[in-house]
Amino acid sequence: MTATETAAERLIRIGEVARGAGVSVRAVRYYEQQGLLIAERSPSGQRLYRQDAIARVRFFQQMYAAGLTSRGISELMPCWEAGHTDAAQRAMLRAERERIQAKIDDLQATLDHLDKVIAITDTHP
Repeated sequence: MTATETAAERLIRIGEVARGAGVSVRAVRYYEQQGLLIAERSPSGQRLYRQDAIARVRFFQQMYAAGLTSRGISELMPCWEAGHTDAAQRAMLRAERERIQAKIDDLQATLDHLDKVIAITDTHP
């Protein structure tokens, strides 16, 4: 860390990002290739990321788990970064929310069925 660099501005290596976000180094490289993360390079060529890269990678993981593609996530990033949206972005966000809610509803119905089976089998050894 240079004398002019504060702890908040400290750049972190790819391994720190991966460990902090609970993903592989390969996943971090993939996010960079997809244009979702931007790395600076050290004089020796090592990838260096801002500290908020860990939160961003966790966000990416959540969005992938919810079924979004890299393209869908890249469309969300301006909303995340700017904190505001235009009408088209809001429509896209609402559509994704509805899709995810439908998935949750299906999973909840499955969970309810499993609970019934468990309750029945608990009373009949």
